[in-house]
Amino acid sequence: MRREQLTEKILDIKRAKGWTWAHICGEIGGLSEVLIVGALLGQQKLVKPLAAKAATLFGLSDAEERMLNEVPYRGAPMPPTDPLIYRFYELVMVNGPAWKALIEEQFGDGIMSAIDFDMEMSREPNPKGDRVRFSMSGKFLPYKYYGAEQGLPEYGFKEP
Repeated sequence: MRREQLTEKILDIKRAKGWTWAHICGEIGGLSEVLIVGALLGQQKLVKPLAAKAATLFGLSDAEERMLNEVPYRGAPMPPTDPLIYRFYELVMVNGPAWKALIEEQFGDGIMSAIDFDMEMSREPNPKGDRVRFSMSGKFLPYKYYGAEQGLPEYGFKEP
């Protein structure tokens, strides 16, 4: 079985049982809903105790449980074609240069980690139509200036 096939099996069971992602995440627990759903969709791995809970919930085999614990091949072809996912891509294309400039001004020469990272999604009521709120927090990782001579900064933290 390939990982894509396991994802389809999980989605088939979810549909057949009429489960919501909230129900599934409540049963598995232990991590962010974004991470649990991402793992069940094949883009993240579940640690062994959570892979076991998911396997029990979905009635998966031992091999399928182990597959949930494997590091997946992440990502998809770019640009994305799904309109909702494309809007996130569009957010980065349009706002990315400003985000980059502001991060570099405040932190220095580096990046925001997408590995040492937290994300939350919530619904925000609004009389003009409910809004989707995302909160992201990633560790700042400065570039290392390899070969830096004595007296020069070794990392790209903001200079005083």
